[in-house]
Amino acid sequence: MAENLPDIVQDCLAGDANAQELLYNKYSGKMYGVCLQYSDNYDDAKDILQEGFIKVFTRLYQYKSKGSLEGWIRKIMVNTALEKYRDKHYLNEVDEDASAIPEKSDHNIIDELSARDLMKVIQELTPKYRMVFNLFAIEGYSHKEISALLEISEGTSKSNLSRARAILQGKLTNYYRNIQNQVG
Repeated sequence: MAENLPDIVQDCLAGDANAQELLYNKYSGKMYGVCLQYSDNYDDAKDILQEGFIKVFTRLYQYKSKGSLEGWIRKIMVNTALEKYRDKHYLNEVDEDASAIPEKSDHNIIDELSARDLMKVIQELTPKYRMVFNLFAIEGYSHKEISALLEISEGTSKSNLSRARAILQGKLTNYYRNIQNQVG
C-alpha cells in the first residue's frame, strides 16, 4: 500500500499509531544500517535505532517537508549515535599504534568485498576513527563540520580520517590475502 508521505507525517503528528508503524517500517531497515555504521555491535545499533526513532516521533513537528524525510531521519540517527559515543567518552580514548598503519597497496580490495564484509571491517575501527571515517566518507560532512560535531579540532579530524583509512587499508589487505590463501 503506497502512502502519501505528507499524510503519514500528519497522521503521526496527530498521534495515529498505525501511521507511526508505517513510518517506522518504511525507514527502520535503512536506518538500522546507518546505526550499524556507528556502533560496535548489533545490540548497540538496535539501541541507537530505538532512541533515534523516539526522537523522530517526538520531533516530527520540526520536519518542514523541505528535503527528504529519509535524510531528516538519517541525520537524527547519526546524531543519536554520536551522542551515545560522546556519553561513553569513547571519542576521548587514545589508541595510537603506528604499527597498525600498513604500507599502501595498488590493488583495489574493496571491489573484492561484499557490503557486509566491508561493514564488519569498518566496525573494527576504534570508535573515534570509525566516527570520523563515517561522517566524512559516508555522510559527506566536512572536517569543519566533524570538528564541531565531535568537539575536536579540524586537524584532529583530518588526522583521524587519515589513520582510519590507513588502518582500513591494512585490514582489507590482510582480509584479501586470507581469501586468496583459502582459494589458492
